[in-house]
Amino acid sequence: MTTASIFVSSAQKELAEERRAVKAFVEGDPLLRRFFTVFLFEDLSAADARADSVYLDEVDRSALYVGLFGSEYGFEGAQGVSPTEREFNRATERGTPRLIFVKGTDDRARHPKMAALVRRAGNELIRRRFRDIPELTAALYASLVDHLERTGGLRTKPFDAAAALDATLRDLSRTKLQVFLTRAQAVRSYRLAPSTTMRTALTHLSLLDAGQPSHAAVLLFGRAPQRFLPTSEVKCLHFHGTEVLKPIPSYQVYKGTVFDLVDQALDFVMSKIARRVGTRVLGPRAPVEYELPREAVGEAIVNAITHRDYASHASVQVMLFADRLEVWNPGELPPSLTLADLRQPHASIPRNPLIAEPMFLAGYAERAGTGILDMIARCRRAGLPAPGFRQSGGQFIQTLGRRAAAARVRRTPEVTPEVTPEVTPEVRLAQIVVGEMSRRQLQEALGLKDDDHFRTAYLQPALEAGLIEMTIPDKPRSSKQKYRRTAKGGAAARGNK
Repeated sequence: MTTASIFVSSAQKELAEERRAVKAFVEGDPLLRRFFTVFLFEDLSAADARADSVYLDEVDRSALYVGLFGSEYGFEGAQGVSPTEREFNRATERGTPRLIFVKGTDDRARHPKMAALVRRAGNELIRRRFRDIPELTAALYASLVDHLERTGGLRTKPFDAAAALDATLRDLSRTKLQVFLTRAQAVRSYRLAPSTTMRTALTHLSLLDAGQPSHAAVLLFGRAPQRFLPTSEVKCLHFHGTEVLKPIPSYQVYKGTVFDLVDQALDFVMSKIARRVGTRVLGPRAPVEYELPREAVGEAIVNAITHRDYASHASVQVMLFADRLEVWNPGELPPSLTLADLRQPHASIPRNPLIAEPMFLAGYAERAGTGILDMIARCRRAGLPAPGFRQSGGQFIQTLGRRAAAARVRRTPEVTPEVTPEVTPEVRLAQIVVGEMSRRQLQEALGLKDDDHFRTAYLQPALEAGLIEMTIPDKPRSSKQKYRRTAKGGAAARGNK
């Protein structure tokens, strides 16, 4: 199969990182690299030729023109026209398909000539705006897939973009979408309001396939995602030793959206590892330090759930051993990435871009290409060995060691090491209650992001067990409702500290 060249606008220095990200993304994606190569002007070696002639010749040879428009206009030639605008004009004259991506939502700070070019492009074609690289690559991915479909190059869509069989908008939860949009606005200043309609939001996130919810839409906002994708569940196992041996002391299978799965799997691990609790000298809430950094565990789980191969019949497995945590997910690294690449700055090449972008917007994932580096840094700061990565039997495996942290637990008057790692969610909730606290304060203290999971796994069980009580019991839905620990809850909390 011959590949078609994509010309990426070349002149604006401010977008050099974005251009590199486009090239790495397209040529690292298992699907897109079958159809496209990417031309970047800075990749050319020195030659005895005028620069403007070279890049215009490349526009002529390219099957697609990708315009990245920023705030700067760029160097103006004798006629007062920048290379970016000349490239756009050339693609327009030759009828080359143009995909335009504009950085930023506010045009007031844009150079007047660039603002005019943005307006002109908007009058001639559909353009997409982006704020960062994850948004850019997700939008580009959707546009290139659409181009391949329209031109007949692609007869079957990528898994995350393809319609979920028999799924309709009624199979998606309006509440889950609202929670996502509320978080995305708070965490990333996302421009869609929580009141945005389901169809508008899905369209903006490229989650519809001919009007039908895609697999990504079902995984993100489905009422019952496993009805359509049974193996999207996560299996969590806890072993007291260092090997997989039966009977398994603790085994849970979690279902729900990708956000639910991350929260539930993270809770499983954090409730079963050692921790130490300090005093309240510096504030009303006693500091808690876990044996494994919560952020590092979360990153490993987010990686597995976001980047797994959802076409596989296998599920993500989270296995906690006496000496390590292993997170297994179906699928392998893209061919352009090696295991060694993960330990240095590298491009983000998500297997499921339409899932990865909402995970980023909701604050579950950090900036493209930095998550694993952050995980490594957090483990080292905690005195743990660097996480391990390996591939085996079609599975990508992340390993976080436990032994170094266990050896570091100090017995001091200010610190009480955890005696037993087995603590139920309702007892964990009772432990963190100080005085009277609102639902939001309790949820934030536990580090939980999903409202439904907090309510069903923590709040309701704690109330039913009599470990906490409402301050306004006759008005359970009051906006002023708070919760306090009962005598029974105090005893349970002390017994697990």
